[in-house]
Amino acid sequence: MSSINTNASAMTALQSLAATNKSLNTTQGRISTGFRVAEASDNAAYWSIATTMRSDNKALSTVQDALGLGASKVDTAYTGMNKAIDTLNEIKVKLVAANGASDADKAKIQTEVKALQDQLKAYADGATFSGSNMLSVNSGTTATTAADVKVVSAFNRNASGAASISTIDITVENIKLYEAGTAAGVNKGILDSERTAAGVEGAANAVTLGTYDAADTFQVATMKLTDGTLFATDQQLGQMLGVVESALKDMTTAATNLGAAKSRIDLQKTFTSSLMDSIDRGIGQLVDADMNKESTRLQALQVQQQLGIQALSIANGNSQSILSLFRG
Repeated sequence: MSSINTNASAMTALQSLAATNKSLNTTQGRISTGFRVAEASDNAAYWSIATTMRSDNKALSTVQDALGLGASKVDTAYTGMNKAIDTLNEIKVKLVAANGASDADKAKIQTEVKALQDQLKAYADGATFSGSNMLSVNSGTTATTAADVKVVSAFNRNASGAASISTIDITVENIKLYEAGTAAGVNKGILDSERTAAGVEGAANAVTLGTYDAADTFQVATMKLTDGTLFATDQQLGQMLGVVESALKDMTTAATNLGAAKSRIDLQKTFTSSLMDSIDRGIGQLVDADMNKESTRLQALQVQQQLGIQALSIANGNSQSILSLFRG
């Protein structure tokens, strides 16, 4: 049946063209943005997952920066510790040389030892990075132990969606060389703690140079071969040497701990970088458009659009044929 009020062919052609145009707009949007899921309306589930993963990746980028900062702090402390070990070995050499020396030579050696002690303090005080110093600390008037240094190492999200942060903790209490804290019971550092000849730390026992006492205690930071009048005996020099040996052992352990922390931070940096790449790939799998597929689809839709326009033109032309029925 032919009707001048209802053109069914034109309506069918128009619906087909509208569907083609909608698909064409979608494909053009994917090509221009590179995403097949650019908005929540494209795929709510994938968009939500991708948005959360992008947010987590930004957090991991901050973790990467924190690990870099933490590595620098540890590097600084490690460098200071190594230089301090070298300097303490020099003091050890001076003490060995002082055994059996004359008082005049001991006075000269004391000048060298004092310079080396000052250098130890300079190394510890200078090992500061971004306001953090693990070698020369001040725990204040109430704390009895030095605060740990915490390096943010990971941003985690569990199966229920709860987020948490992990840290690499460095125990400064076992590393510090000097402690300026004044709280009762505070532990002094490796170089300013009182030690016996056997290396045992304990309460101070006043030393009288020239008079041997097996209970005498010495600080690496302050021990003297002479006070200008009195001179240490060879037995006392032996006690000082034992104290230095004990401090060297503790410093070597501290350097090992710092090296282990640095190694762990480096491993975590590598892992975090790989994890960020993996998350990026995962997001891409969810929301990125396949450009080869979309370009092929675009060409097909453009042909369909042209054919749809042609079909609509034909359908509209059919109504004109009704006029021929009324010609005389």
